[in-house]
Amino acid sequence: MLQAADVWFGYDPRTPVVRGVSLAVPADGFVGLLGPNGSGKTTMLRLLAGTRQPQRGSVTLDGGPLSKLSRAALARRMAVVPQETHLAFDYTVLEVAMMGRYPHLGAFEIEGPDDLAIVGDALQATGTLALRDRLFTTLSGGEKQRVVIASALAQVSGAGALLLDEPTASLDLGYQLEVASLLRRLHGERGVAIVLSTHDLNLAATLCTTIVLMRDGTIVAAGRTADVLTRENVRRLYGVDADVIDHASGHRVIIPLGRTGDGARG
Repeated sequence: MLQAADVWFGYDPRTPVVRGVSLAVPADGFVGLLGPNGSGKTTMLRLLAGTRQPQRGSVTLDGGPLSKLSRAALARRMAVVPQETHLAFDYTVLEVAMMGRYPHLGAFEIEGPDDLAIVGDALQATGTLALRDRLFTTLSGGEKQRVVIASALAQVSGAGALLLDEPTASLDLGYQLEVASLLRRLHGERGVAIVLSTHDLNLAATLCTTIVLMRDGTIVAAGRTADVLTRENVRRLYGVDADVIDHASGHRVIIPLGRTGDGARG
């Protein structure tokens, strides 16, 4: 279990952007972090990933503090998928996916057959195996995102967690659906724990079993998706009136109607 307990953090210590946040991500959890710009959700994702250290409170993995783990040990358990990936050189899809195996290699060790098999499995799982010899820079946005997810999957092969920051933000509707379907399948078939930071209420409603709503660095509401994604909480969080509908597909759908006049700060 990945857990934050009374976590505080500020890029300027005098102005915290995360204030007393506590949350838990079970080993098989699918947790959505939602909130307006400046709410602290991306910073919270970084704290959970161990790329930032809390100034107060603690973040633990299976009961042990992240700060006690080496970067390689932590990378073998958790992988972060950023909103966009920019590479300094021209790498093939296979080479990008293979980067996920680096934390598992010793000094001067090169990838072996087992690593290649794990990467091939990750590419197969994300529907990108046929692209293995293509240059990453020649791919579409949706293809790039699936390859980066494959690299993350190869990184945490076995038990692990994926932390994703706005994974569909720059994608068109078709690719959004592809990535959403991929994440649902990886969670369902492989039992990968997933934490998703997003602005997209409907994406979170479709995928996540647990929702954490953040505003001004604190948690406004947290719990089961059906309990948290309500008309009242959308209004409270964003200052927006919305229709909240339980669709025949089994998913909750949020339809924004307009500002209430007391909207959240951006």
